[in-house]
Amino acid sequence: MSVDQVLTLLVLAAVVAALIWDKVRADVVALTGAAVLLMTGVVRPVDVQGAFASPAIIALASLFVIAYALELSGLLDRAIAGAVALCRRMGATGLWLLLSMIGSVSCFLNSTPIVVLGAPVIRDVATTLRLSPKRFLIPLSYITILTGCCTLIGTSTNLLVDDMASLAGQARFGIFEITPVGLPMALIGGLYLFLFSGRLLGGKHEADERAGDAPEIDQAHIANAQVGDASLFAKERPFRPLKAAISLAIFVAAVALATAGVAPIAATAFAGAVLLILLRVISADEAYSGLKPEILILIAGMVVIGIAMEKSGLAAAASERLISGVHGLSPLAALIILYLVTMVLTELLSNATVAVLVTPVSVALAESLSVSPRPFLVAVMMAASAAFATPFGYQTNVIVYQMGGYRYLDFVRIGLPLNLITFVVAIASIRFFFPF
Repeated sequence: MSVDQVLTLLVLAAVVAALIWDKVRADVVALTGAAVLLMTGVVRPVDVQGAFASPAIIALASLFVIAYALELSGLLDRAIAGAVALCRRMGATGLWLLLSMIGSVSCFLNSTPIVVLGAPVIRDVATTLRLSPKRFLIPLSYITILTGCCTLIGTSTNLLVDDMASLAGQARFGIFEITPVGLPMALIGGLYLFLFSGRLLGGKHEADERAGDAPEIDQAHIANAQVGDASLFAKERPFRPLKAAISLAIFVAAVALATAGVAPIAATAFAGAVLLILLRVISADEAYSGLKPEILILIAGMVVIGIAMEKSGLAAAASERLISGVHGLSPLAALIILYLVTMVLTELLSNATVAVLVTPVSVALAESLSVSPRPFLVAVMMAASAAFATPFGYQTNVIVYQMGGYRYLDFVRIGLPLNLITFVVAIASIRFFFPF
């Protein structure tokens, strides 16, 4: 291994250890790792600049502005009131029904804007019902990820894998071609979350509910999460129908245009945010207030680490080892190994980075075994999205990690079993619906 590869591995291990230790803010930890990589020359200043100006950061920042405009218009308050009315009759079951409704939208729209808008609603409804938001925010992220795997347009990862595969000479996927694999994963994964996620979290939130008091997020995490008790942000906004209609229309248009392939979500969301300011639906100062810098900086810092793995050759070396390591194995064994490697990489890098790195490897792997690349490509789609064991495998995990004031190990406790469950379901479904 080269010096850069060793340094990158050491920084990655230190960042993960610091996040598990949970004594320093997550965004500060990520920035520290990026600073070390920059100072040691593993990445260049232009790489760090690229991470902070990445499409993911632009898209998220713009979506935060649009979501804040919806909040200021009073529309979210109306949505919360309606959800509370539903959930008062059904209790926690009503919240799970609400999660399912939100998740179903993610089959056709990108999960990130859905969680940006849905997480505050889930948080405030749960608090109103004297239930802990922690019990529902991680399932919100996981459910939108799972349902996003059900169609080709449900997540940008699937579209990216499809694009990369077409460049390698493979036929394009149909919108519902992967549904026979994604749907069982979503149903079984959702059932697992409904039955076990609250029990696996355990701890203080259950005691709060039994005591009948409004639950409070651990105060040690308020600086880290920038949220704390939802009552701190419970200022009711007057309903402004015109501004609400414009904000909602711009949000839907931004997502629809991106889904139709007219422009990337970063471009459509950015244009939407600027349009809201130009139409005076939201002022420039209010737009700045709507940004969540702690989340954006955290993602940017982790992107720098992903860039370091690419620049140092660590990711390429791992790919070469994968191809040589499966030589002589059966196609099923190779498929299993590819899925597991992709899943592990997704926990460390961004899902988009993994899709770009692993898709060409999956095609080459299938060709080396003289079998159809189709099942291997589907495996990459599922594994590159099904990242549950860390807060950083997927953008929606980062959002709820900050908002809910979770600990790193909360994701490990709930997400690791979900990783294993979805792995088994995915391999069985791929084997049945996508023959070699």
